[in-house]
Amino acid sequence: MGGIMGLAADRSGIQFRLLNRRKGPAVRGPRTQSDRKHYQAAIQSLLADRSGLTIIEGEVADIVLQGGAISGIKLCDDSLISAHCVVLTTGTFLGGVIHIGDRKMRGGRVGDQPSDLLADRLRDLDLPLGRLKTGTPPRLRKSSIAWDQLEMQPADDAPALFSFMSDRPVLRQVSCAITHTNPHTHEIISDNLSRSAMYGGHIDGVGPRYCPSIEDKIVKFSDRSSHQIFLEPEGLESDIVYPNGISTSLPEDVQIAYVRSIAGLEAAEITQPGYAIEYDFVDPQSLDSSLQLAAIPRLFLAGQINGTTGYEEAAAQGLMAGLNAAHASLGREPVVLSRSQAYIGVMIDDLVTRGVAEPYRMFTSRAEYRLSLRADNADQRLTEVADGLGLICERRRRLFHTKMDDLKAGRDILAGERFTPQEAARAGITINQDGQRRSGMDLLAFPDIDFAQIDVLLPAFAKCSPDVREQLAIEALYRTYVDRQQRDAAALQRDEAQKIPADIDYDSIGGLSNELKGKLRRVKPATLGQAGRIDGMTPAALALILSRMRQDERYSA
Repeated sequence: MGGIMGLAADRSGIQFRLLNRRKGPAVRGPRTQSDRKHYQAAIQSLLADRSGLTIIEGEVADIVLQGGAISGIKLCDDSLISAHCVVLTTGTFLGGVIHIGDRKMRGGRVGDQPSDLLADRLRDLDLPLGRLKTGTPPRLRKSSIAWDQLEMQPADDAPALFSFMSDRPVLRQVSCAITHTNPHTHEIISDNLSRSAMYGGHIDGVGPRYCPSIEDKIVKFSDRSSHQIFLEPEGLESDIVYPNGISTSLPEDVQIAYVRSIAGLEAAEITQPGYAIEYDFVDPQSLDSSLQLAAIPRLFLAGQINGTTGYEEAAAQGLMAGLNAAHASLGREPVVLSRSQAYIGVMIDDLVTRGVAEPYRMFTSRAEYRLSLRADNADQRLTEVADGLGLICERRRRLFHTKMDDLKAGRDILAGERFTPQEAARAGITINQDGQRRSGMDLLAFPDIDFAQIDVLLPAFAKCSPDVREQLAIEALYRTYVDRQQRDAAALQRDEAQKIPADIDYDSIGGLSNELKGKLRRVKPATLGQAGRIDGMTPAALALILSRMRQDERYSA
């Protein structure tokens, strides 16, 4: 889609691993451990290359309204910046409070002040605000860890990169290490739960269920005798290690005790204690699908302020909020990606339709069309869309069209000839002797078929690049299921795409419960499909809404 995060990840990655490699491609996910210093440098370099972009360092103290709509922002030094649209991305800084045991301090993260003036301003605007929390583990000194006692996890030999413009890692690849908590660790934590900020009653915000603190793990999984910890270097030249899996809000003395009870960490030095952080967020149901606040035209929100957690979720929202803010400034229609088109579409639809009860994280299981929404075909799904919107550079366009031409050539080879079971058997391919002729693509879909066997039947296929061959093998594997999903998605979209007028009076629809009427008024779904995803919505209630629309000539027209 033209974003820079994938490029920065590839320039700074020091350990690339493809998660779920042993499972199907639809649930595989590329991951990298980025060198913190190199990632920052890559982002700054990529931003510096963007023409027309001015970066101003300063704290936003206020948003400026005119006629109920945004007209700019005010900085702490009282300077004003006029703007037709504003995108607000506050991270964990909005009213941020850091907790370490019973000690708390104002902060957006350790060492940085919170955004309190802006938080007060948003409260004054009577926006639907709530509190969430996230946590971080203690940082450890690399030189104090007994690495020779630990299981090492190397990077993948064949790294899965993030940008389709990258062909190899830039930095030296390193190993992470794996260790585990043990019953003694759990005992230390259990004995001090009352001193935890979360369990001691100091925190009101709700934390992420899928990334629990070590206290949560001990309480909620009391039958487990150990939990895995990944020791991840923060950089090639850094002496800091991030122990992924033991985020905490316990006091520092307890953190030292439980860390040193873990194998390989007996002499570990904590360079910065772990902490929990509470922050404000705006109920995302107050946004439309372009991430614009319904109550304040031309003000867009993205990231943790919308109740999400994770860098990737924030970056995806930033991309779409920025795109839609630009479109609003230019008088263009908003850009909304569908649930069948992209995980971005799934996430934003979930947020604005269902809201959040805890920090939202994107998972493959949230997507109805996850067999189609794979990491390997993201460019085929979205790059033409991005090109039509003017988001990609000439090099990206050229690489994409070359890849698409190569894939078409490979598909043509695979589809160009059909083989009997006897012909396939002579190439070492064992299939049912049913007399049915099959194409190369059909044969690739069978289990335990390798490229060498296909090359015997179709020598021209051997000349395709390894990337093209792998991509076509994945397509063959999922082709039947994807075709069915695409038909289902098209049928669903025909019904879902029916627009609900913004001025429809839900109170006038007999048979709708008061609870559903309230949710419909709050969410203001733009389509029947979006209405159908509101919690508590039923097929009968959808039929009532559709019937009401058809009765009114304004709506049916």
